[in-house]
Amino acid sequence: MASLQEQLMKAGLADEKKAREIRNAKKKQRKQQPKGTAPVNEAEERARKAREEKAERDRQLNLERKQQAEKKAIQAQIRQLIETNRLDRSKGETSYQFVDGKKIKKILVDDLMVDQLSRGRLAVVRLGENYDVVPEKVARKIMERDEAAVIVLHDRQQDDSEEDDPYAGYEIPDDLMW
Repeated sequence: MASLQEQLMKAGLADEKKAREIRNAKKKQRKQQPKGTAPVNEAEERARKAREEKAERDRQLNLERKQQAEKKAIQAQIRQLIETNRLDRSKGETSYQFVDGKKIKKILVDDLMVDQLSRGRLAVVRLGENYDVVPEKVARKIMERDEAAVIVLHDRQQDDSEEDDPYAGYEIPDDLMW
């Protein structure tokens, strides 16, 4: 079977001179292209660009999922710290008031807990909608993970220790009037 070019020449639609010019033009075009590169195909270019965009979207989704998983793990750690270290407030008769956001909240604690809360030895933390009292060390661990979970933690004073009190040996008289 003859090539299309030969068939067109036999039919008289093309001549030998025109066919030679076309062949020479194709050779020049092939020589001008660098080796190893094919002509740019628009469809392939669009497909490559679409694959890159999809890969970028997938990376973003994976990053978001990873951040959500980390946040969930941190919340689980906080919940475990609070549940294992909360102090029993069932005997509390004194109300302790504190500010959570823009609202004043109140929990019942005993007198010793009120004193320790004011000295920074205990802290009030939030777990969901409930408030619990935990020791200072546990509150510091919780603050490392999420500062918003610790509602009340006063700074401890250096002169707060009762052992170094120079007037500890003196009793305060009951009838002392200021």
